[in-house]
Amino acid sequence: MDKEWTDKLAGARMQVDQQFNDRVLNSQFSNQQWGLIMTAVEFDIENPENPEQATLVANTEKIDQILPELDKVDQGMGGMAGGGGSDSSGGGLLDSLGNLLPGGGGGDSGVDQERKEAAIALTAEYATELQQYLEKQGRWAAICESAV
Repeated sequence: MDKEWTDKLAGARMQVDQQFNDRVLNSQFSNQQWGLIMTAVEFDIENPENPEQATLVANTEKIDQILPELDKVDQGMGGMAGGGGSDSSGGGLLDSLGNLLPGGGGGDSGVDQERKEAAIALTAEYATELQQYLEKQGRWAAICESAV
């Protein structure tokens, strides 16, 4: 399916981003983490041939790829402010290398699964809000038509 129709979402996404900011602030994700999550999300329209039944959905298949980077995003935005350098909390090069190995990482998979589920739920809410915005603007049918 040709994805040119997603270019038509740009202006609407900027508006919805502003409206959705409160939900992000009340989630477990920072604004920077949310931005990273959204880079891994692609939008699809289910049943675009029938705008009344069509649904905008967030394709979250690539979220697994960015989960390990979520903490690094915030650290890069000021992680050195709290004294920086090395700490004795067990983090560091060896833990980072362990995260790269199969089965490594010190048991964070439950946390990652929880984060993944939270990210998927939040992106689904975003997709719903974006579709509602497009419908209110009278643009949903045209978007569906261009997605066929």
